[in-house]
Parts: sequence; C-alpha cells; structure tokens
Amino acid sequence: MITAYRRTEGRLSPHKGDLAPLEGIVWIDLESPDAAEEAQIEAALGLDIPTREDMQEIEVSSRLYAEEGALFLTAQVLATPEGHPPEIGPVTFVLTPDRLVTVRYHAPRSVKVFADRAQLQGMGCLNGQTTLLALMETLVDRLADILEGEARKLDNLTRAIFEAHRPQGRAQTLAVILQRIGRAEDLHGKAEESLSTLLRVLGFLSTPTGGAAVAALKGVEKTRLKTLMHDIRSLQETAARQDRKIQFQLDATLGVINIRQSDIIKIFSVVAFVFLPPTLIASVYGMNFTHMPELKWPWGYPMALGLMALSALVPWLVFRWKKWL
Repeated sequence: MITAYRRTEGRLSPHKGDLAPLEGIVWIDLESPDAAEEAQIEAALGLDIPTREDMQEIEVSSRLYAEEGALFLTAQVLATPEGHPPEIGPVTFVLTPDRLVTVRYHAPRSVKVFADRAQLQGMGCLNGQTTLLALMETLVDRLADILEGEARKLDNLTRAIFEAHRPQGRAQTLAVILQRIGRAEDLHGKAEESLSTLLRVLGFLSTPTGGAAVAALKGVEKTRLKTLMHDIRSLQETAARQDRKIQFQLDATLGVINIRQSDIIKIFSVVAFVFLPPTLIASVYGMNFTHMPELKWPWGYPMALGLMALSALVPWLVFRWKKWL
C-alpha cells in the first residue's frame, strides 16, 4: 500500500491520486508493497527500492549505504499490536534532499502516530531530512513509552513473586509468573535491538561519508541529531536496568520454586521419620516366633498400640520444638 503525504502550511496532508508531479510530496510510506507498487515508486523516484530480503540483511554495509544520490537506512522497529505478542521488523528509510520514503512490512504504531500527529500540528516536515528527524523522534518517544509501561509492570511482577506464598486463589501461580517474566524478557530484548539499530542510523547521519551522503543530509539539524542520540542512550541505560531486574525476578521465582519443593520434600521426610518407629514396633510383633511373652499377655495389644503412638508422638514433638514444622 502506498501512502503519500504533501506539506501544507507546515503540516502533512495525505496526497490522493497519481504521484506525478512529486513537487510538494515530502513523505511516501510503503506498507507491504507488492511488485507493481515497488515498480511504480522506482519509476517515479528513479531509485531502486530494497526488497524485503534486502531489508533483512544483517551486515551494516547492507543496512546503511548511499546509492544514486540517496541514503538507504534500515533499522529494526518494534511493534506492539493489541492482543498479540510484540514483533520487530526492518524499516528502510530512503532519504533524498526533497523527500523521505519508508518501506516496511509490519505496522508499528509509532508510524501511524507520527502520520496522525503531523496532520494535526506542525512538526517542521518541510523536506526529507526534517521529516526523517520528526519520524525518528516519534519512534524514540514510542520506545520510551513502552519502557515506562514495562517499568510499572515489572514493579507489579516483583510484588507478585514475593506474594506467591499466599493461598491459591489470592495470588498468581508461579507458572503464570514465569510466563510473564518470559514475555517481559522478549519485549525488552526487542526494544534494545530497536534502540541499537536506531542509534546506528543516527550515528551514520551525524557523520556522513561520500558526496551522495553529504548532499542528502544537507541542512540536517545537528542539534536534533545529538539530542536524539542522547535520548536513545538514556533509554538503553533504562532498558539495561530493567534487564537486570528481569534477571533478578527470574532468579527469585526459581528460588521460590525451590523453597516450595524443599517444603514438600521436608513434609515427606518428617512423615516417614514419624512413622518409622511405629513400623519397627509393628514389625517386631509381626514376627512368627513361638516364644514371644507379650503374645499371650492380655494387655499386649494395647501396649503395642501405645508404644507405636508414643514413638510417633515423640519425634513429632521434637520437630515442633526445633521449629522444623
């Protein structure tokens, strides 16, 4: 799907109809384009739009390069669809002096937020460079919101872990807690990957090499670039702290599981120890010897029961006195 935006009094407005002429169009967004749409954009811009396979290349030289007077910048962008697991996918920013082209095969909410916001208020989207910076700022803001929301969830998760001793029905089971920890780790891993690739893109923009790169970046505000890079580094520090917290939560959950298992084993051990002496007494009087005086004694049976009860009660009292139960 091709969506083009034209600058109108400092704002962006959707462009309808044919792309020609391109004058005034500062942003073209390609969402899951097919071959025909790619060919249309390539013909209109005179550029070779990277395919989905090209965007998934992991080499830096395949993600950040200048070609045909344009910059091709690919970053991993996090998407958190409602009711679905978070996903991460490449977004390629094709930057020319006049306009920005984005190519993506998933739907990050930050892109839609930027498009809606740019239509309602002026964000300084006058050309490709300013549109790219405004879009980058929105991407970073969205990642900050995600990490802030996760911080609150992690605080609640810590409380849930240490309240797991409560009776069933009043606290979450440890299996559910482990699932929540796994989801948090997955989201943070993807957020950190997105932050690192965005920082790499901004670093490439801040130190262009080659005539094509310098021409495409002419007029880029260095101050906004530095501010964005500083924001991303601070978010990386936040994500690193939350990663350590997630690791602590995992260790704590496994520790609680071990404590519960130890309590269960302790109960079985105590039960076995308590019933061992009565079993011994019962085994003695279950022998088939002829000469056992107690067998003909009228009080032999009550005596044996009393001994078994006493031999079970004494270890139980000792365990209670030692506070092992």
